[in-house]
Amino acid sequence: MNYSLTPQNAEIDLGGPRVRTLMYGDTVPGTPIRASIGDELAVKVTNRLDRPTSVHWHGIALRNDMDGAMPASPDIAPGQSFTYQFSVPHSGTYWAHPHVGMDTDYGLYLPVIVDDPGETGTYDTEWIVVLDDWTDGVGKNPQDILSDLRKGGMGSMGTESGGMSGMPGMSGMPGMDQGTQPSSPPAPGATMSGGVGASALLGGDVGDVSYPYYLINGRIPEAPTTFSAKPGQRVRIRIINAGADTAFRVALAEHKMTVTHTDGFPVQPVEVDALLLGMGERYDVIVTVKDGIFPLVAMAEGKNAQARALLTTGAGSAPAPTYQPAELNGRVGTVDNFVATENVMLPQGQPDVNLKADLSGDMTSYAWKINGRTFDDTEPLTIRQGQRARLTFTNMTMMWHPMHLHGHTFQVVKPDGSAGPRKDTVVVLPMQSVAVDLVADNPGDWMIHCHNGYHMDAGMMTRLDYTT
Repeated sequence: MNYSLTPQNAEIDLGGPRVRTLMYGDTVPGTPIRASIGDELAVKVTNRLDRPTSVHWHGIALRNDMDGAMPASPDIAPGQSFTYQFSVPHSGTYWAHPHVGMDTDYGLYLPVIVDDPGETGTYDTEWIVVLDDWTDGVGKNPQDILSDLRKGGMGSMGTESGGMSGMPGMSGMPGMDQGTQPSSPPAPGATMSGGVGASALLGGDVGDVSYPYYLINGRIPEAPTTFSAKPGQRVRIRIINAGADTAFRVALAEHKMTVTHTDGFPVQPVEVDALLLGMGERYDVIVTVKDGIFPLVAMAEGKNAQARALLTTGAGSAPAPTYQPAELNGRVGTVDNFVATENVMLPQGQPDVNLKADLSGDMTSYAWKINGRTFDDTEPLTIRQGQRARLTFTNMTMMWHPMHLHGHTFQVVKPDGSAGPRKDTVVVLPMQSVAVDLVADNPGDWMIHCHNGYHMDAGMMTRLDYTT
């Protein structure tokens, strides 16, 4: 299957605001790439940017030299083309984005859907929902935000919740989740402050950047994207968090959602009112839709703002853009609630090797580290082909980190030692540890990093290298 992508600088309408930004072709998100299990993909990327770029195929277990991340995959120089060629071994909801600087916090992202022909009878129609936090063209651009964070560090970037230079208390105490506050109109520009809000679900500070807009499928809440279905239909909603600094709490008004997949892999079905997605995570849900007009709301967790889309199945009028469904404060699904189905469970067994990734930060210089080192000074973790490894992420900071491993889908180990869901991105809360098991079945040098774009670019990245 042949596709082409053209990263370029162009103008886009976000539903009122018109901004000039980086995007694939002329849409944000980019046009979805679709394949079936086992298909061979050839994606020609023609770089029309004024800087190097790459395309990382987030969550797909592909060949190391096609991963779209240095050093295994060289970046594509301005004016040059490169064709990524790989097969897709697993079905699921994935996405693609650059692995160069802060470019993902522009408009360079798109869904990648791999179908399983055996699943087609389980739902009637499908809705792809891509969440994003947006600043380019309306606030500061992401590179300038990162520069400001580096100049000021976190300690001087605001005191509302103490940042990571203080304790997680202040507004970060349990039960003081600001995410349930009413939405406010978007600010005219992005602001940076260490600890821009707090959330009990995230264990304290929610992020470093407060954005002017939060989008679903490239649209602001006042001009939402609309999805049409018929009452009684079973709709599969594929939710992707393509944000750079924002967790989203997602709910569909007046509906419960049955979670069926985490990061592309099936789980034992669980009914929830809402879902919490960190950056890079994907969840698939099935909803039997009612008759009317219903907002799908993605609350920017702890940031006092939201994105929304509309599900239309019949007559009616949509509530105000600031409306927050009661479901947002119901049962919120997080990684602890899910267990992989038997057919995708890793075989039981003891690890051959134990690996650690200790997460820390130097707040005076806005440097984020794994095992005490920023990426330019990293000592890669090592593994041998065929080994089973237990990788333990230990968060020694006061902010949560969504940790992503390239080229593999691990199995989360629950606190009681039992098997959790299969994932490639897992949220690690402040002062907590999360262990994951993986089988070394895809040789290469693979990135491990925080999927907060600002943390990653400020050093929170290392490698998992295969050795002989």
